[in-house]
Amino acid sequence: MELDAGGTPWLSRFKDPGLARRLIARLGRELSRPVRVMEVCGTHTWSISRSGIRGALPEGLELRSGPGCPVCVTDQTDLDRMIALAGRPGLVVASFGDMVRVPGSAMSLEEARALGADVRVVYSPLDAVALAGSTGSQVVFLGVGFETTAPVAALAVEEAARRSLKNFSLFSRHKLLPPALRALISDSRTRVEGFILPGHVSTVLGRRGFDFLASELGVPAVITGFDPVDILLGLKELVGMVCRGEARVVNAYGRVVREDGNPRARAAMDRVFQPADELWRGLGPIPQSGLRLKPEFSPFDAEARFPLPDPAPRPLPRGCSCGEVLKGILAPADCPLFGRACTPERPVGPCMVSSEGACAAYYHYGWVPAREGGEGR
Repeated sequence: MELDAGGTPWLSRFKDPGLARRLIARLGRELSRPVRVMEVCGTHTWSISRSGIRGALPEGLELRSGPGCPVCVTDQTDLDRMIALAGRPGLVVASFGDMVRVPGSAMSLEEARALGADVRVVYSPLDAVALAGSTGSQVVFLGVGFETTAPVAALAVEEAARRSLKNFSLFSRHKLLPPALRALISDSRTRVEGFILPGHVSTVLGRRGFDFLASELGVPAVITGFDPVDILLGLKELVGMVCRGEARVVNAYGRVVREDGNPRARAAMDRVFQPADELWRGLGPIPQSGLRLKPEFSPFDAEARFPLPDPAPRPLPRGCSCGEVLKGILAPADCPLFGRACTPERPVGPCMVSSEGACAAYYHYGWVPAREGGEGR
């Protein structure tokens, strides 16, 4: 284990509560006016909530949660298509666990499984390839995620092609984060002045992958890790830039993120996928923000193999503000259903289901339930 000059494990400094408190004090001194910034990573949302950072921020600094949860931004019509696939006899649907409980228009994948659908939770797209290799059933993997998981899905398709598997296919709803950031900035209702950028996606895209924020849009941003000191160092840098009127993209996670990210991961995506227009829950259609299989991999395209009618779009239940939460227009507790009609045990929208969802994070770590008819806070 690497030690610092004082004999303390080096990585433990990023969890040091004393250092975190000093950084919060310095953050307050950087704040010369009210500032609103946004984190766009579900893991950041949970880390900020769990560590108590959100409640300890100096007055005048508002930190909103954005579309950093891939399950949450999966459009309702796409979710309904996934559930329809699961209803086909003899077909196995493989998915990451978070997707299983998200309510569709009529039911969730979990409820479809209770009615007899073969829905299985896997931990990697390669697990779904292995499943297809060991069974005669058609196996469809539900590809939901950002640039972090898309390379592994690409490798899974290539592995299925190498093995000449005729019973594996991918339903790709992978999304690209940079176009979503452009869409957020173009929406005046978000009033975001800077971004805390996701450490995981940045390992693939690198710092340069977000340069457009500063060079084209004039918006400052900082890449950070996930421990409290990581996040506070990033916030201090970001708030300083906002208050000074500077626009740069700073890598404050240099122990993991490189300037050019992971070229091999991006090459895997480029071999298998091509950009496509995509629907995002809450954000609507965003040009060239999704990934679909290239024509040479069409034999592994679940939508080509199992064509489905387009489901009629249905709005979320009345009162659900998941879309506004994903855009940072509202905080989770501003939703009238939050903590009342919508809880992790009885979720109405996906933001309360996913382990990266903002509503679930706020519910567990940032909100006190109402007592005796009073309002929660």
